[in-house]
Parts: sequence; C-alpha cells; structure tokens
Amino acid sequence: MGTPRLKERYESEVRAKLQEHFGFKSAMQLPRVEKIVLNMGLGEASKEPKVLESAVKELTAITGRKPYVTAARKSIANFKLREGQAIGCRVTLRREQMYEFIDRLINVALPRVRDFRGVSSKAFDGHGNYSLGITEQVIFPEVDYDKLDKVRGLSITFVTSANTDDECFALLKHFGMPFRK
Repeated sequence: MGTPRLKERYESEVRAKLQEHFGFKSAMQLPRVEKIVLNMGLGEASKEPKVLESAVKELTAITGRKPYVTAARKSIANFKLREGQAIGCRVTLRREQMYEFIDRLINVALPRVRDFRGVSSKAFDGHGNYSLGITEQVIFPEVDYDKLDKVRGLSITFVTSANTDDECFALLKHFGMPFRK
C-alpha cells in the first residue's frame, strides 16, 4: 500500500519547519502525533442495546478498526446506570492508520461540515494534546446516511509528544488543520 502521504509530508517538510521554528537541536525533541483516540459516549445505550451495536458499526466504518466497548465505572442511581454496564465505545489509532485518518479528517470530513469556519484553537489541554468534538458522524463519507438510526457525535483526541500547546498547534497547523482565526 505504501507510506501515507501525510507521514511523508511530516518527514520531508514539517520536521524541518518545526526544528527551525522552535530551535530544537535534536530530532528527538520534535513534536509528533503519537495516537488518535475516537470516543463515542452513548448514555442511551443503557436503555437500548441496539444503540451500542449501531455506534460500533459506525465507528468501525469510520476508522477501519473494531471499537472497544467502554463500561460504566460506578453505579449512578439518578442516571439508572449500573457498574459494568456498556455506555460507549472508543478506538485508538496509531502509525499508518493514524496518518490516513488525519488526512481524511482534514481533507474530506471537516470540509463537509455545514457552515464550517475552522476548528477551535482553544481546545488544547496544556500538555500538548488537542481535542475536537464532532456533532454529526455523517460528515465521514464511510457512514451511510440511509442506514443511520440516529445522528450522534464523537470526540477526537490528538495525543502528541509536544510539551506545550504552541508546539502541538504548530504541528497540527503544518499538517493542514483548519484553525479558526
């Protein structure tokens, strides 16, 4: 299949730009994306088990990997939730699959968002990671709109080796992430 084009771009262009911009002496100091975690929280899954099945199918279509079903850590009576009950699913992407997903997210999925003006530049956690909330999973072309039972959202977290938010911002900006002005 070959190397993903975003990985090639990182190695050929982005690394040099980041090293020049931040003045790193070693290539090991350069920030890089370590993994991407996609999470779909499903509160209604406690009442309807079919919801979890469809969410797993959608996340599998989006990522190409089978999601891990997450369970409640403790019981909460007000939410009618029991410990160990399935309440969501998540997928962790690394290496080539991660770069392919970033490429599809930036170039295909985000431009399909209605009235898109860019993603927030304030969603950094202070440790060099970035989180992005998607309100509709329909923006991914892999999801068949006709087979959806309900439109759901998901969160996408970019875990990087960057030490600061500025380094992470520069890394994602060089990848082509469309940040709002």
